[in-house]
Amino acid sequence: MSQSPPTPQGLPTERDAGPFNPPRDITRLRDARPVSPLVFPDGHKGWLVTGHEAARTLLADPRFSSRQDLGALHIPYDVPGMPAVTEPSPQVPGLFISMDPPDHTRLRRLLTGAFTVKRLKELEEHIVDIVERQLDAMARLTPPVDLVKEFALPVPLQVICELLGVPYADREKFQADIATFLERDVALDEKIAAYTGLTGYLAELVTGKRAAPGQDILSDLAARDDLTVEELTGIGFLLLLAGHETTANMLGLGAFALLEHPDQAAELRADPGLLPDAVEELMRHLSVADIFYRYATEDIELGGETIAQGSTVVVSLLAANHDPARFEDPDTLDVHRTARGHLTFGHGLHQCLGAQLARIEMRAGFGGLLRRFPTLALAVPAAEVKLRTDMNIYGVHELPVTWTGTAP
Repeated sequence: MSQSPPTPQGLPTERDAGPFNPPRDITRLRDARPVSPLVFPDGHKGWLVTGHEAARTLLADPRFSSRQDLGALHIPYDVPGMPAVTEPSPQVPGLFISMDPPDHTRLRRLLTGAFTVKRLKELEEHIVDIVERQLDAMARLTPPVDLVKEFALPVPLQVICELLGVPYADREKFQADIATFLERDVALDEKIAAYTGLTGYLAELVTGKRAAPGQDILSDLAARDDLTVEELTGIGFLLLLAGHETTANMLGLGAFALLEHPDQAAELRADPGLLPDAVEELMRHLSVADIFYRYATEDIELGGETIAQGSTVVVSLLAANHDPARFEDPDTLDVHRTARGHLTFGHGLHQCLGAQLARIEMRAGFGGLLRRFPTLALAVPAAEVKLRTDMNIYGVHELPVTWTGTAP
């Protein structure tokens, strides 16, 4: 009988099994003990969940709270300048991803009408137009170009700015703050300054929308008298951040994965009908929003282990989505796979509100890119592509690409 791997001291993050697979230490932990102890850098003895079944169970169990104000905030990796935290963090108004019912239910319900399948279906043609215009602009450039800068980032940023009523012309004002906020190795005071700058910008924006509303989600919300400016700012922060960073990184990292698997890309070009399943497979395979946190509100049995009340639990969606107990040959990208059941959008009451929007953007984005640039190729060796292992949302910082011709 083989021994279980030693308890990790901090969360393993090095992508030593390749750019698209979980770190080897996490894979070994999942295979030996899908719910395993984890010692945090501050000494907290919490847990790491890596198995698909355990992760899905945890995400659906309301006893695992999303609130960050129930106990001290424990981070599973070092943050420069981070003092020892012994007191709970105050709850941020409007940031419903860090709330439980009934607060979560109240705020999320206000947004469900903005993300209905019917409304998004009506937006689909417009999203395709945004994609095509961006591809037109990219085709006019002389390669090599950075696919992230010229395509993967602008497309979802334009979409979410239009939906929220955030001026796209202001993107430089908030993009730098978002990048600083998401970077793991940035000192705490810099993160706080970035967050303050971004929320200050959004507070001015929603205050302006109360005085002069437009045809957008934030204007609709600002018209309500049961939401404070602070709550509107928190909602705006969450939607702006989640609404483009995850999709942008999926488009960039997904393009990298397809360029590294040219046989898969060729099959998608030959049969665009494969795109819906291919998008699900890319989301499963890449899982750019990897790490979720939960807080045990009582002693809970999970995966044969007892999670003690007060424990911080880290969930690796990437490891869960690569679990061979759920997906056959999980480390292989297969656009023919039916990847239903992946946890990329989470599960339970916190399942991603914008999941359908992201799917539409990725189908349009990957489909258009493969069609318009049939000779697309990396302009640097794959090993030189700079990975976002330093960020809380995974992807590539840049993706230099080249081509020899474009299609209409």
